[in-house]
Amino acid sequence: MIKKLASYVKEYKKSAIATPIFVILEVVMEVIIPLLMARIIDIGIQNNDIHYILEMGILLIISAILSLTFGMLSGRFAAKASAGYAKNLRKAMFHKIQDYSFENIDKFSTSSLVTRMTTDVTNVQMAFQMIIRILVRGPMLMIFALLMVSSISAKLSLIFLIAIPILGAILFLIATKAHPIFEKVFKKYDKLNRVVQENLNAIRVVKAYVREDTEEKKFKEVNDEVYTNFKRAEKIVAFNSPVMQLTIYTCILFISWIGAKLIVGGDMQTGQLSSIITYAWQILSSLMMISMVFVMVIISQSSAERIVEVIDEEPTIKNPEKPIEEVKDGAISFKDVSFCYSDEKDENKFALEHINLDIKEGETIGIIGGTGSSKSTLVQLIPRLYDATKGEITVGGVNVKDYDIHALRDSVAMVLQKNVLFSGTIAENLRWEKKNADLEELEDVCKLAQADSFIQEFPSKYDTVLDQGGTNVSGGQKQRICIARAILKKPKILILDDSTSAVDTKTDALIRKAFREEIPNTTKIIIAQRVSSIEDADKIIVLNEGKIDGIGTSEELLKTNEIYKEVYESQKKGDDEEDGE
Repeated sequence: MIKKLASYVKEYKKSAIATPIFVILEVVMEVIIPLLMARIIDIGIQNNDIHYILEMGILLIISAILSLTFGMLSGRFAAKASAGYAKNLRKAMFHKIQDYSFENIDKFSTSSLVTRMTTDVTNVQMAFQMIIRILVRGPMLMIFALLMVSSISAKLSLIFLIAIPILGAILFLIATKAHPIFEKVFKKYDKLNRVVQENLNAIRVVKAYVREDTEEKKFKEVNDEVYTNFKRAEKIVAFNSPVMQLTIYTCILFISWIGAKLIVGGDMQTGQLSSIITYAWQILSSLMMISMVFVMVIISQSSAERIVEVIDEEPTIKNPEKPIEEVKDGAISFKDVSFCYSDEKDENKFALEHINLDIKEGETIGIIGGTGSSKSTLVQLIPRLYDATKGEITVGGVNVKDYDIHALRDSVAMVLQKNVLFSGTIAENLRWEKKNADLEELEDVCKLAQADSFIQEFPSKYDTVLDQGGTNVSGGQKQRICIARAILKKPKILILDDSTSAVDTKTDALIRKAFREEIPNTTKIIIAQRVSSIEDADKIIVLNEGKIDGIGTSEELLKTNEIYKEVYESQKKGDDEEDGE
């Protein structure tokens, strides 16, 4: 794990290497300062040698300035290296997520991936910065200071040689107790992010149903869980500080006591004792630094593991060794296809079972069925958003698994149930499928999708800025912009997954007419709840509990399929009652 994470330092290696070098130089200067002070006291002041005092004083000032300079440089390089390292980690995770299949994303959940790319990366960034700076400074300062103390008084250096192992054992115990709790904390963070994300995305629904109290209660529960777990972990980690303080003051007391005896006995000078006390503070402050890094590493270890999980996750859908780069046409065939969302191939858990279906190029196919009949699942297998568990799907006469994924998906335009628009202008959203499309092309596809008329009514027309998620346009307008965006791709297969549900029947009919006349060679698959949206399709597929219950034209299904007949009659009856009113 450490080796993998370290590989993402990449172009910031020079800064990462420069940081400890300048830290060591800073430490050397800091260690020299007490020695110079001791000489000023023991030689200069005691012998009343002004020249010596001035000479040592100048060296002292130079050492202090160099120490400050090296410290500033180490801080600058550490900041650059850690920020760059975090950038590379986020980039690696984001790029890996782009290769994920829907199955991979379902495994982690959106909220968890967001937490890993933000909170977890920040934790690892802080730990990395502390490792290349403080974790170098702490041990080096301790070693150099110990050497200086040993050179002055071997007896006093024994105090530290006893204290350090004891302190190390206590810190190790704290780490082993705290780490499992921090692992739980970050899982709770995922849940907290999910609750916040859902609330913000659905804030209009929350307010419409006056459910603020419920949402606040839900947030309070998960927030309290995070607080409780974090408090437990912090209680354990909090022992670190008093243990350090106890060690520091105990060592200082012993040094002062033994040092005073040595001065009285003539075995030590006053300046030497003052320098030893300064070195003692340096040694003990270095231990404090190491303990701080230790705590941060404990916290970041869980984050590091979660980051590596994302980077190591292998996409369940991959390109074949020699992929086919071009899709010949939009003909589709399902050959005894079954699909299961879970890894367990349990026949009772299949969302789709034994699907056999042939669709010719340019045909318009309607799909209808009750909620949970796996209509969306069926069409998501075509561009390999998921892979079939059993059976084979072909597009243009070729198994979809033999295509280059990008080439396959580029030939399929899909408007999902949840229409997504991004913050930016209408034109920018449309060009998402074709970056260099000119205004005339945008207008043409919007006319096909019956979107041009309302866009022209906006003061800024195609330069109208959309809020995030397209919240400043109606549901029907959003659907038509998404359909236009899909058509601009000039796909061989166009899939509309209940994408005209918010559009009135007249506009729906105009969209279907435009499809027939303007893109006759494109295979069109329309999932709908309204019979009127698919009534004139070349072929209608009735799905029931993941199985095909009937295939045929509307006239044929009215004679042979009870489900279609029931839906048709109930909707037509409703339409007649509305007309009567």
